[in-house]
Formats: sequence, C-alpha cells, structure tokens
Amino acid sequence: MREMKSDHVPQAIIFDLDGTLFQTETLLVTVHKRVFETLAKEGLYEKPLPSIDLLLGSLGMLLSDIWQRVMPDGSPAAHDRANELLLQYEMEELANGCGHLYPGVSDTLRELHSRGIRLFIASNGLEEYVKGVPKLREIGDLFEAMYSAGQFATTTKVDLVRQLLDTYEVNDAWMVGDRSSDVEAGQSNGLFVVGCDYAGFRREGELDGSDALIQTFPELLKLLP
Repeated sequence: MREMKSDHVPQAIIFDLDGTLFQTETLLVTVHKRVFETLAKEGLYEKPLPSIDLLLGSLGMLLSDIWQRVMPDGSPAAHDRANELLLQYEMEELANGCGHLYPGVSDTLRELHSRGIRLFIASNGLEEYVKGVPKLREIGDLFEAMYSAGQFATTTKVDLVRQLLDTYEVNDAWMVGDRSSDVEAGQSNGLFVVGCDYAGFRREGELDGSDALIQTFPELLKLLP
C-alpha cells in the first residue's frame, strides 16, 4: 500500500456515495426492517429477517447482486419488489431526517469546490437515491453531475466512471471510495485512488491497490499538494 500525496491538484474528484460520503447504516437499519416486513405481509418472502450485516456488506454491488446475496432463496418477484421497497423507504426515511453524512463531509466538499476542483458522484445505486441523498443533505449543489448505475444501466463501476470521464471531458481525476469496485474503477481508468478506511462494513483487503488511505473524510485535504 502506497500512502502518498498527489503530486498535483486534480482537475476533478469522483466520489462513491455509500460508505464514502454517506453513513449508510444510519439509514439502512430502519429501511432493511421495513422492506422485509412488507415482503412478509405481501407473502413474497416469509423467512426470518436476514442479517443487516449482509446488506451492509453488499453495498457497492449492483442491486441485482445484492439481493442474490441477502436473500438467495428469494424469488425474482421478491427481488423486484425489494428493489421498489428499498428505494421507497430510503426516500421516505431520508425526508424524515434519517441518515447522516460522515463527519466533515460538507465542509471538506465545500473547501474542495472553492479551490476550483470539479466534483462528481459515481455510484452503483438507483438514480433517485443517488441524486436524493446529496440534495436532501444539502450538498447537491457542489456536484457537477451524479452518475448512477440505475440511470445508465452500466454493469460495472469501471464503465460508469469511464462514461462520466468521457462525457465531461475529464482527463485528470481522483477516485474516492470504500469498496473494491471503486479501486478497480479508478485503476482501470488511470485515476489516483483514495481508499476510505472508515465505513466499518468492508471486507478484508477491500482497499488493496489504493494510492492512499484516509481514516476520516477531512484527511482528503491533506493529500493535496
């Protein structure tokens, strides 16, 4: 693991959302329970409530892969309904004030923005959620664009980030995230990769290959020259 400053200020920084900007477990504990209560009431999945740790440990994956991991014995209808309920309940709970950004996210993003660095989000989540979290937590105005697998139907984050880079003519950027998919997306697209080592629900070795690691979000500023 190389832990180093970048040798120059990047043109842009691309952020993952869950586990990077947004402390997802502060929202999902409630949402997870509601989703499976509704599935049970509708007769779509009546087995015991899967562990919330399974869901949290799957963040960063595509939704189709998440449900295969969380309820592998669920029917396609149960998985489809879970997608609908997850988004519905996430947006309801966010509007009710549930779910928090990590400490220092807002101030750090504003500082980066004030230095003229272009800011983007690239997430494997659903479009309404990926755009809704920043808006409802009052940081949405800082981002030039928020890209999601749900909007562009990409099958990997590598492809999602490549599409963003091409569309916005970005040729020098950092990729900041907490999952192996973020590291892969950065490496495959020739970006400086910053691994966020504070989410708490990642797998061992998840951030191997990162150019730098941060233990809190504001440490990102220390990596700038």
